[in-house]
Amino acid sequence: MTVFEVIGRPDPQRSRLVEELGRLGFTWADMEGDPYWIDQLVVMRKDVYQELQAASEKLWTIFDKTVRFVHGSPEFYKELAIPEVLWASLDLLPLPPAGQISRYARFDFSISQDGAIKLFELNADTPTGYVEASVVTPWMCERLGAESVNGSMPGLVQQAWQSWKPEAMACVAYGQHLEDSGTIDMLAKHSGLPVRMLDCLDLWVDEGILKSREGDSIGSLYALYPKEWMAVDEGGEALAYAVETARLQLYNPVHAILLQSKGLQAVIWGLHELRAPIFSEEEHRTISQYMLPTYNMPVLEANYVSKSMFGREGGSVRMYDKDGQLDVEDEEGYDTSEMFDCVYQQRAELPKLSFAEGRQLHLLTGMFVINGVPCGLLGRAGGLITGNSSHFAAIGVK
Repeated sequence: MTVFEVIGRPDPQRSRLVEELGRLGFTWADMEGDPYWIDQLVVMRKDVYQELQAASEKLWTIFDKTVRFVHGSPEFYKELAIPEVLWASLDLLPLPPAGQISRYARFDFSISQDGAIKLFELNADTPTGYVEASVVTPWMCERLGAESVNGSMPGLVQQAWQSWKPEAMACVAYGQHLEDSGTIDMLAKHSGLPVRMLDCLDLWVDEGILKSREGDSIGSLYALYPKEWMAVDEGGEALAYAVETARLQLYNPVHAILLQSKGLQAVIWGLHELRAPIFSEEEHRTISQYMLPTYNMPVLEANYVSKSMFGREGGSVRMYDKDGQLDVEDEEGYDTSEMFDCVYQQRAELPKLSFAEGRQLHLLTGMFVINGVPCGLLGRAGGLITGNSSHFAAIGVK
């Protein structure tokens, strides 16, 4: 019995459903005339979902342990491609409690049709897809008669944000970039907090104090803004100074960048190969079963992938075949491999599913981890590399 099945047929009145989704807060179901949302539901076998949830819990602990292992070491910061502008913040500010280095994160997995689960990466800093997972997926499951396992997401966001209590939330081009704006709007709604919504481009730093366009001081901020960009953005050093002097509390906390770096997977794999006692025997088995061999040097000769330690949306990904020759590369996402070192990871194929109109798409399965709890599925369907042109496919459980 295969793991995934695609159910339902697209409604011929798509525009009516797109309008309904817009009222729910999902205003980018169609982007620039192209359908981003697939009006069909992917359902996963329940036993595989239960294994995925258990694996995510174990991997979360393993990643957390490894951050504590590398913390305070400039050698590891270099190996993880952490920009030097953030080193002082990492060392001066206290590490959050166990399991809470990031309270809003997402694992991305390949799950084969025979049930083999392999982790691609962890987005522990600024994952999007929240509206798709927390709002649209339950709506799709109810429409098509499947079980949604995403119902706890809003409550967990409320728990996390009540602990943080940011004064404001921000993204670049707030009010214009539909996806990012809609994401932080929904996070704010589910948080239950009276936060201000701001555009990152309107913010500035004055003598270590973050200020709005109007000149108001901001002491705590959730920003859908990748922390590694402080190394290259104008004003990045000033922002890093505000964080390291504790004049600004930034969420996720700055230490989330250690989880975010794909180089951490190479550290985990290296410690596993050495049978390092930092991990229990059960954790070594978890690494062996669910993680892919990953290195910070090109030691793999065939069937591997190279990607920037801070690549996003497929940018910088290059896949090599059984002969070690370049097979496919992402040509649409922003290539950050010229700014950050790469990791080299054993290749694992995404399952190919059949959607309406004969479309064959590869499925990437995301698992959100909110407030330390694996809690919500996100499906992205596209090519061999999941990039900006991929579609959102809701995942339920059968």
